[in-house]
Amino acid sequence: MASFEFAKGLAVLLLAFGLISLIHRDPWDVVEGTLEFLHIDPYRHFAQALLEAADRITDTNLLSAAGIALIYSALRFVEAYGLWNACPWAEWLAFASGAIYLPFEVIELMATPSLLHVSILVVNLAVVLYMLYLRTWGRSRDARKDRDAYEPNVYEAGG
Repeated sequence: MASFEFAKGLAVLLLAFGLISLIHRDPWDVVEGTLEFLHIDPYRHFAQALLEAADRITDTNLLSAAGIALIYSALRFVEAYGLWNACPWAEWLAFASGAIYLPFEVIELMATPSLLHVSILVVNLAVVLYMLYLRTWGRSRDARKDRDAYEPNVYEAGG
């Protein structure tokens, strides 16, 4: 889980730097160059939609999106650190951040059922349930087992 959260943080960090690199450049030219590089016909519907969206982008939009991406990335890195160190707060954070997406994933699955949407929902649900298990039963059971292994039983010691 920690590695996955770290990878998400890294991907979004790279996205943020990419957005920052677009400031003071013409987004239309960037999208047009990308379409040309990928050999995508600029007259296709999808390409036209991208070009129209690029035409509406401002430097303020790019800076705002980059700022949000940097904050999201920092949150993912903090969560990864906490999960690597088995911190309870990080497990709760992973539980909450996964649970937030569940209603949206269910709505998306109902709107456009597909194997991809089912897979995303199942994986996210598994993560949420695993984190809930760790926080409610799994860690407390391990802690009791560890405590019992180090505390002498006064009844067995004859005292």
